[in-house]
Amino acid sequence: MNLEAKLLDPQQFVAFYGTTAPRADLPAERVLKAAAKLSERIRNLPLDGLVVYDVQDEPGRSPEPRPFPFLPTLDSRSYAKILHDLTAQQVVTYKSISGMATEEWEPWLTETKDEYGVSYLSLVGISSSTLESTLGQKSISLSQATQLAASHPAGFTLGGVVIAERHSLERPESRRILHKAHNGCRFFISQAIYDATPTIHMLDDYYRLCRAEGVVPSRIILTFIPCGRAKTLDFIRWLGVAIAPEAMQAILDAPVPLAKSIDICAENLHAILDQEYAEHLPLGINVESVSINREEIDASIDLFHSLQNVLQSYKQAG
Repeated sequence: MNLEAKLLDPQQFVAFYGTTAPRADLPAERVLKAAAKLSERIRNLPLDGLVVYDVQDEPGRSPEPRPFPFLPTLDSRSYAKILHDLTAQQVVTYKSISGMATEEWEPWLTETKDEYGVSYLSLVGISSSTLESTLGQKSISLSQATQLAASHPAGFTLGGVVIAERHSLERPESRRILHKAHNGCRFFISQAIYDATPTIHMLDDYYRLCRAEGVVPSRIILTFIPCGRAKTLDFIRWLGVAIAPEAMQAILDAPVPLAKSIDICAENLHAILDQEYAEHLPLGINVESVSINREEIDASIDLFHSLQNVLQSYKQAG
């Protein structure tokens, strides 16, 4: 079963491993070396695919200073092609449409398919009203970009981003998922989860909304990331990830902070799956490895195995 079929089959559960491309200023041999290391790291994982993020500066995301300096990275399409060639894994390639002019979009899509062989795209919109006002009318809207990509002759399988932390009665993320699906998104990948409660509320509302409107639910892939340092935790909070102060302190006070963070992620996945909607929504997991810290990179593999154990116990209980 290929990745597209698996993503669209509600009886399947999918598993991904996410990464960022190396710095744009690295020579080609170092890029290939980084890709080879990742390939070896994931060689024995039961993956359905990889995810390559499109990292942007996003100066308007938060009034707080960015914990790590922004460093431009290699084009996500280029790194996706390298990883696919090395691992034979299908790759979901993120694309931020901020700053992309409408007339540039269709040529970009054609180039993406013809030159990079990308079939799976996850589209990301402008991250803040500040950025939107800065870019003005220059940037194509996410809705328009999704519709054009969905109708492109390349036949992309499109994904979108889901952020439980912004789910509210006034602006329900569940309704936003339905809107994006109507425009052509076939699956969704969440922001990293460190507090299960917002995700549980969002998924429950999404399940009820789909049932009320007679809509077949789209697949939602839940993202988890190991964090063992204060600066990494500060960074994911800067990105908008909800993490309770007590959870953050429990990680930092633990004898082995990374092990504690893995335990918290596993507990969160268990809580998310222990709900009525879990039997009706097609779900999946994605383990992010975006840190440059060696211990956190290695811990991503331990996290993947820990989440697999949760899934196995969930299947056995069902």
